[in-house]
Amino acid sequence: MAKEKDGGILETVKTVVSALLIAGIFRTLFFQPFWIPSGSMKDTLLVGDFLFVNKMTYGYSQYSCPFSVCTFIDGRWFGSQPDRGDVVVFRHPVTGSDFIKRLIGLPGDTVQVRDGVLYINDRAAEQTPDGTFVETFEKQGPLGNLPQCANAGVALGGECIKEKFIEQLPDGPAHSILNVRESRLDNTPVYTVPEGQFFFMGDNRDNSTDSRVSQNAMGVGFVPFENLIGRADRVIFSSAGRSMLFFWTWRPDRFYEKIE
Repeated sequence: MAKEKDGGILETVKTVVSALLIAGIFRTLFFQPFWIPSGSMKDTLLVGDFLFVNKMTYGYSQYSCPFSVCTFIDGRWFGSQPDRGDVVVFRHPVTGSDFIKRLIGLPGDTVQVRDGVLYINDRAAEQTPDGTFVETFEKQGPLGNLPQCANAGVALGGECIKEKFIEQLPDGPAHSILNVRESRLDNTPVYTVPEGQFFFMGDNRDNSTDSRVSQNAMGVGFVPFENLIGRADRVIFSSAGRSMLFFWTWRPDRFYEKIE
């Protein structure tokens, strides 16, 4: 009986270890969890949103790449090319930190912002007013950052308001963007996206350090293809509190919401 009991425990341990290994491999090769720490992608993504990044969309290692969808170029495997408008998690080209932004400029594109309007290859991304985005002026997420408001001087607990627009990308999808105020990033030089690199912007345009800011100025600058981790497709879980354990701060209306 003792041997049977010991054998049963050993089999249980083996099963648990195998499950953990499979989960680890699955995470490493196919999906990566990501928490939204800042407000740079509001109102598409909110502080406290939790999502899984699909690592099968763009980059692959030689071990994880399905041959049917990958090509081998200059000693590396490449997946499908990103599309304009994709919401993408990528590694910062200098710091290596994970960022999430919207893909705006493809290789060879010219990108410029004039008076707050985005131009791609000298074609304006039309903006249609879509009311306002209203949130509570309070500390948000584990970092405890306060949101930026168009109605400056709002008190803690008050309504923090931003203008909201629907932006139609040339040869791309429409999506929501926010405007807080006139800022230096509302008027930029013309950026020409180099071959093999991409240009990203946050949807919360006045609260995003993105490709409009050079890497020398602590910005993102252009992002190489190999730094792309994957596309974000859906919010899996969302919590407005400092911890996901604060169940009273959960946002059930955002669970499994499609990212557009």
